[in-house]
Amino acid sequence: MKFQFFKYQGTGNDFVLIDNRQSILSKNDTKLIARLCDRKFGIGADGLILLENHATVDFKMVYFNADGKESSMCGNGGRCIVHFANYLGIIESSTKFEAIDGMHTASIENDTVSLKMNDVSEIEINDKYLFLNTGSPHHVELVDNISIFDVFSEGRKLRNETYGEEGANINFVEQLSENTFSVRTYERGVEDETLSCGTGVTAVAIAMHKKELTKSDSVQLKTPGGKLIVTFENNKDGYTNVHLQGPAIKVFKGEWE
Repeated sequence: MKFQFFKYQGTGNDFVLIDNRQSILSKNDTKLIARLCDRKFGIGADGLILLENHATVDFKMVYFNADGKESSMCGNGGRCIVHFANYLGIIESSTKFEAIDGMHTASIENDTVSLKMNDVSEIEINDKYLFLNTGSPHHVELVDNISIFDVFSEGRKLRNETYGEEGANINFVEQLSENTFSVRTYERGVEDETLSCGTGVTAVAIAMHKKELTKSDSVQLKTPGGKLIVTFENNKDGYTNVHLQGPAIKVFKGEWE
């Protein structure tokens, strides 16, 4: 089987993207998807994204983790597929598309994409952490000296022992200023630290506001892969009009045989 693929990254969170409007890749072929994402034997990526036809909106996003399994929403992947749709000529400066967690709108200007995320109304507050779902489930925990913190070991332990087989993404956070936070994330499915996680930084921004560590409705998140901005409105219904903004970059394209 021969098909074209594109490699994208959003603040170091990297993806294989495929134009699947002609159904060239089977969504059931989990072994092939995992191989494509393998950094030793394939292209290498944190996940794979299919762009497919949709009856009423611009396109459908289908996201797979690096283990080959279809997964929950990916924020950086969502921003990358918007850039990809623009590159393919499907959209111009704005779009509406469907992902696994519902409809999303987004805008693109050059290589910057702003993606509207789902509203968040339920936030679980515990002594050491907060838990919320921003399209994917996220554990948010404040730590000291985040640059030397053992994200892999501690993240893996929490992902498995606290959240069981289904797991959750584990975010470790350190406050840098009134509205700026450093974030490192252990992602389920990848089963390792990634350079950035879009739904993760969205969860962190909302959690830090809920915890009253910031009063700003525009929060800057510094990840190992770069900077992202999350904006939102806070009202009686929770957090609404949530947007994730940052770069989406096409790295290269190629053919798989």
